[in-house]
Amino acid sequence: MGMLGTHGHGTERPPALTRPVCRGNGPEKAPTISAVHRGRARLPAGRSFKVTAVPDLGESETTQQTGRDRWASLAFDTSDDQQDIARGKGLADALFQAPHGSGTHVPVMSSHEYISQGLRQYAFDNTVDGYYVAPAFMDKVVVHIAKNFMDLPSVKVPLILGIWGGKGQGKSFQCELVFAKMGINPIVMSAGELESGSAGEPARLIRQRYREAADVVGKGKVCALFINDLDAGAGRMGGATTQYTVNNQMVSATLMNIADNPTCVQLPGQYGGRGNPRVPVVVTGNDLSTLYAPLIRDGRMDKFYWAPTRADRVGVCEGIFRADGVRRDDVARLVDAFPGQSIDFFGALRARVYDDEVRRWVADVGVENVGRKLVNSAEGLPSFQPPMVTLRKLMEYGMMLVDEQENVKRVQLADKYLREAALGDANHE
Repeated sequence: MGMLGTHGHGTERPPALTRPVCRGNGPEKAPTISAVHRGRARLPAGRSFKVTAVPDLGESETTQQTGRDRWASLAFDTSDDQQDIARGKGLADALFQAPHGSGTHVPVMSSHEYISQGLRQYAFDNTVDGYYVAPAFMDKVVVHIAKNFMDLPSVKVPLILGIWGGKGQGKSFQCELVFAKMGINPIVMSAGELESGSAGEPARLIRQRYREAADVVGKGKVCALFINDLDAGAGRMGGATTQYTVNNQMVSATLMNIADNPTCVQLPGQYGGRGNPRVPVVVTGNDLSTLYAPLIRDGRMDKFYWAPTRADRVGVCEGIFRADGVRRDDVARLVDAFPGQSIDFFGALRARVYDDEVRRWVADVGVENVGRKLVNSAEGLPSFQPPMVTLRKLMEYGMMLVDEQENVKRVQLADKYLREAALGDANHE
């Protein structure tokens, strides 16, 4: 510990110096610091003293901490500096804090913010819960992720895997199943994050999320960046009728830059730093042709068109109706009865099964009491016995859903409203 010096009535020293030794030109019994500060004793004119910490304490004194030692915890401090700063925010005098909006006491991270906002964690095991993963789908995703972590000689592996296909075919859910199977908790982004009122914000967010995934890889765990519905956020729908913004351009340019330099992704304002581990990127979409053409070229993006076969559709639907005890033969007949429907059609079909139970519950409690029974109710939410699900009931609900789809396609109220105040062909009969 360094030397501390004072002359006369100096400022009070912190209580950390609990064992001062006074050395000077005075008598052997020099006045103590506390006595000098309280005015009980004065130094002779022209004389001074020095205060030093006593070195070489005995081992017994260093290992025995007492409750009266207010600095004892410093020797065993394992707390988080960010958390300490957050707790002390506003408690110290403003003279010792940075101006408002700056300084380390402001940009602190709360405990839940140490986990990335885009980190997706899966709590289910698809091999145990019985979810079906299409073999071709799993093969493509697993091979792409594995290749990006391998050092293949003289091979340029595309960083991005673009999975595209029809709406409601389970692309995102199949990806989640594969990630869960591989033990990967990916960093997830959606199309809604690819546009912002601030120019450049989506591009910065992509780089930030990629670096977060790279930090996970740097800690010895496999990770990936997963972007849902990329074409909805960065594509041009309907030709020239969709506005193309600066953020759309920067999102495409940022993904192209990351694909070309996956181990040197820098955040704005942070340049010349060390590199980062390579992280595979998986994106989904309905139509990749709406994206910027240089982004989807073969050197940057590996493309996979997902069109589930009949066996895939039966396998997925079998998992949907697994809890209802529907036999595989009945599931196959149900799938064959609606050949042109997407996989999410059968998920909506199962949700219709509980309509009768809910309708019966509403009749029992009364419509006017539904709100009180569902929100902040002392009785809790209602519970239902699993209804008996038969193929006949599923076919009936399926036809109801198909009729609603046909009404949407047939009525075309949006066009009618522009021409006349009519209900279209809904009541033509």
